Amino acid sequence: MNSWERMKTVLDGGIPDRVPHYEMTIDPRVMEALNPGMSYFDFVDYWDIDAVGPNTNYDGHPKARVKWIDESKKIFIDRWGVTRRFLNDLTPVPIDWPIKKPTDLVHYKPPNPNEEPMLEVFEKLVSRYKGKRATFFLGRDVWVILYTLRGMENILMDMLTEPQVVHDLVRIQIEYYRVVQRKAIEIGMDIVQLADDYAFQSGPLMSPDCFEEFLAPGFREVVADIKAHGAYCIKHTDGNIHKILPAIVNSGIDGIGPLEPEASMVLADIKKMYPHLTVMGNVSVDLLGVGTESDIEKNVKSLIDTTAAGGHYIMSSSNSFTYSTIPANAKTMMNVTKEYGIYSKT
Repeated sequence: MNSWERMKTVLDGGIPDRVPHYEMTIDPRVMEALNPGMSYFDFVDYWDIDAVGPNTNYDGHPKARVKWIDESKKIFIDRWGVTRRFLNDLTPVPIDWPIKKPTDLVHYKPPNPNEEPMLEVFEKLVSRYKGKRATFFLGRDVWVILYTLRGMENILMDMLTEPQVVHDLVRIQIEYYRVVQRKAIEIGMDIVQLADDYAFQSGPLMSPDCFEEFLAPGFREVVADIKAHGAYCIKHTDGNIHKILPAIVNSGIDGIGPLEPEASMVLADIKKMYPHLTVMGNVSVDLLGVGTESDIEKNVKSLIDTTAAGGHYIMSSSNSFTYSTIPANAKTMMNVTKEYGIYSKT
């Protein structure tokens, strides 16, 4: 099987020749340490990684940077009017928001989805990899834009005091990314990996009742639209999502992950609860940054032993190969997956 066939087989519920592996993003510092001077695409080919994405998301694309506030501090305003700052990761963090009070929403105008700069990246991916490796991108569903436009504490308070503001912001996010995600699928992208984070390690950011009232209906709408237009849909979120997991799974997603083992998200248990669902992950990002190669080998083999039987399993870290990943550990993880990752049938 080639990488595309391997990924398609596992997402369709079959058993491929071996466990597929990919990462949502791979930090350039990890790639440079392992293969100096090599581009991301060439790195994917060299290590025979089974799915390939833009290696950034909407927030990190250079054309998202509308106005630099302080280049020395890496602070800029993006296309949504959100002030962001690059720290160590590929994704810049929001540090200020444009909708200071609920009434500001009346005058707010979102960017034009037809001018989304990520679309040009999707075209390059499909041109190089269609039918060879699965192509994916980190999409959005119903949460990130809410707290980046309004602020995390504000939007959580709005759920109690200004519910219509929350519903209106959800609709803005759905309508924008519906256009982008449909265009991406039309271009030929295979997988939309929805990457809005819903939880802390201790539990969801909001009560299950608030999740069901404000986010779940829109989330189901987003997933249904992706599926109706012909792509696979995988949901990633950090944190402990056990309290809202049924609502997420029942949306119709094809897969879930990567998830955090530190947040009590045990893939083998989730797979037993939802045997139709493909699970992805979850070699600890923390372990990749502090563990030994022996630790990584044991972790990878344990995940394969406990989770891969019968299919429906994709290997990855619990998030990405971040800047803190020890390059030798990334190498060990990729090699051990290929050498040891043969599915059993039961």
